[in-house]
Amino acid sequence: MNTIKSYPASAKLLHWASALMIISMLFLGVSMIQSLAPWQYTALALHQSFGVLVLVLVVIRLLNKLRFESPSLPADLAKVQKVIAHGSHVLLYLGMLAMPISGWLMQSANGVMISPFGLFGLPALIEPNIEYYGLFRELHGLIAWLLFALILLHIAGALYHGLVRRDNVLKSMTFGLYDRK
Repeated sequence: MNTIKSYPASAKLLHWASALMIISMLFLGVSMIQSLAPWQYTALALHQSFGVLVLVLVVIRLLNKLRFESPSLPADLAKVQKVIAHGSHVLLYLGMLAMPISGWLMQSANGVMISPFGLFGLPALIEPNIEYYGLFRELHGLIAWLLFALILLHIAGALYHGLVRRDNVLKSMTFGLYDRK
């Protein structure tokens, strides 16, 4: 078992920045599909741009994760809880990668070029195809709901460790805002 008590500042910063961005993106995505208001085109452009940013952030997070050893979970934590914690983290990363990639595939299949913040255009991943557009649109929505569920599980786990177990797990990912008493 390692003796590391906290994640490095780079991991904390990337975690919280991507968390805020992803949660915002999920809510923006839900609001976009519920409306045909004039602001929807602006929202879609922002959603696409921030989706690309999320993809870049997640890749940076994964590369950053290779640079350090993570704190161990408490030794007295049940094995099934350790398996769930590890599995949910793997699924979170897969979801964080799959969301923007499925969106990019959806827009490519729709013949729409993604231009992050109007700065440059991303290449299409596939040729335009209405059937693939429908497939990737459904997949994008399904991944969004799964990601919502995983985020809720992640938050519940963090709160369990911080408020019930009162161990070091939540503190290891905060910037001193949460201090175990």
